[in-house]
Amino acid sequence: MVLGLSYSVATMASATNHPQSVANRDRPNDLLGRPLGVLRLSLTALCNLACPYCLPDGKEPPGLLTLEQRLGVIGAAVALGAHSLRLTGGEPLLHRGLEELIAAVQPLRATHLERPGLGEIALTSNGLLLTAERAQQLRAAGLDRITLSLDGTTAGSVARMAGLAGAAAGERALAAVLAAIEHARAAGFDPARGALKLNAVIQRGANDDQVLPLAALARERGLELRLIEFMDVGSRNGWQSAAVLSAAEMLEQIGSSWPLEPLGRSAHGTASRWRYRDGGGSLAVVASVSAPFCGDCNRLRVTADGIAYTCLFAAPGSGLDLKPWLQEESGAAELELAMADLWNKRSDRYSEERNTAKPANSARAEMAYLGG
Repeated sequence: MVLGLSYSVATMASATNHPQSVANRDRPNDLLGRPLGVLRLSLTALCNLACPYCLPDGKEPPGLLTLEQRLGVIGAAVALGAHSLRLTGGEPLLHRGLEELIAAVQPLRATHLERPGLGEIALTSNGLLLTAERAQQLRAAGLDRITLSLDGTTAGSVARMAGLAGAAAGERALAAVLAAIEHARAAGFDPARGALKLNAVIQRGANDDQVLPLAALARERGLELRLIEFMDVGSRNGWQSAAVLSAAEMLEQIGSSWPLEPLGRSAHGTASRWRYRDGGGSLAVVASVSAPFCGDCNRLRVTADGIAYTCLFAAPGSGLDLKPWLQEESGAAELELAMADLWNKRSDRYSEERNTAKPANSARAEMAYLGG
């Protein structure tokens, strides 16, 4: 049997008693003392959009992981301390086995184990394929949270930021995302409980005029908006520091219309959160460029073809191919040890280096491949 489906509660229990298992020792910290807490698992490199800050390849890498292999990776990450699973892409709704995977992961929930397990299963999507039926299926399978992406509120801005040809295509995409928000809400993804959020990448000169309209839209619909600085992920999105609209500038714009008060950034979190003083909900900013949070980053990324990367800004080819430990002759303990060794050697802090010196890696793997 290929490692994966057998990586259930029973398998994890046996791994706990394995003399070489990581579960029998302290869970790994990297060289900067950061624990593993989040697994970002890409299900596909394909996307139905061509956002200029991401620029997907339009084809899958060879050797995609099977369902069983993905479950093996998730089980090993949980054994090493991961408490959150984020399913990404490309566009993860293009993955036909999505609901099956979510359902199969449920035994790894913290409530099902005698020791810590998964506390959250989340999905990031552009929303174009999120029909009412699909939202209900995802909720029934056990998905906890959906974050949808929308980079503008007009047909032109949506088309520009999604790589679509013409305002008509932008209008259709905007309508689809707005419908997806309501489909998710109706399926039980309650934004008041943080189960439904909205992401927006803001780029100076491209959609910086959409900060206030996006904030207004999110307030009207009761959503937390997460404004993300334009990042130099990959090597082909034409990133320049001059194109970065800083989180501080975004907050100043919004605060001039709706006064804000800080809620802070949670430990290991990516977003600094703010509350509208008038009771209009909350707002978050992800300031990877202007205010890096490398110091407590706890995220491991695994690509659709099974390559583990310890940083969003990693160099191409620098990841660890997990497939040798996902074959019939391997076991859960061996995979755990390989992943623990990778994490133990981790020292990434690209965003901090970007602001102080020339980063060690000038070439970077692409966002659609790494899973964002």
